[in-house]
Amino acid sequence: MTDVGAEAARSVAALLDLYERWGRENYDEGLSQTEHALQTAALAIADSAPDDLVVAALLHDVGHLLDLAASEGHWEPTDIDLNHESVGARHLAETFPPGVTAPIALHVRAKRYLAATDPDYAATLSDGSTRSLARQGGPMSADEIAAFEANPEFDAAIALRRWDDGGKVDGLPVPELNEYQALLCRVAQEPQRRS
Repeated sequence: MTDVGAEAARSVAALLDLYERWGRENYDEGLSQTEHALQTAALAIADSAPDDLVVAALLHDVGHLLDLAASEGHWEPTDIDLNHESVGARHLAETFPPGVTAPIALHVRAKRYLAATDPDYAATLSDGSTRSLARQGGPMSADEIAAFEANPEFDAAIALRRWDDGGKVDGLPVPELNEYQALLCRVAQEPQRRS
């Protein structure tokens, strides 16, 4: 195994361990963190998303797990949106390419964008997402909308947001987390990964 491959395998093992340790915690949707992640990734696969977006879908809320780990599980539902997208994207940038981390960093802004531009969007949000939208700044302003639409990762962020919103179905059968290990390692080794 190359140095890059060994490093990727260690990083992926640490991520899987994070999900093993903290992923059973409630996501505030009647699902666990891991169930939500797996459903979001399954929706990306169903839409024939590229591998980096499938990984982004799987790991988009890893910032919540990092917060759980840092607080040793002393976590309240009101804490779930303390910039988890930035926390997760920064952590993952050590291992994964921008095709994974950029949509993760933008998925909360995508919710704010959709709340501002789609009159029916707010009605589709779960109770937890509706509460967190207010904590995240609410619908975007006109200036924020224009800036977000100009972002080169706009389409990927919107796609991830749609899968995120759809990945909240109690009891939906999905692949197990360990079934993503090879994909995670492969994407972590892609040549465009950050140095």
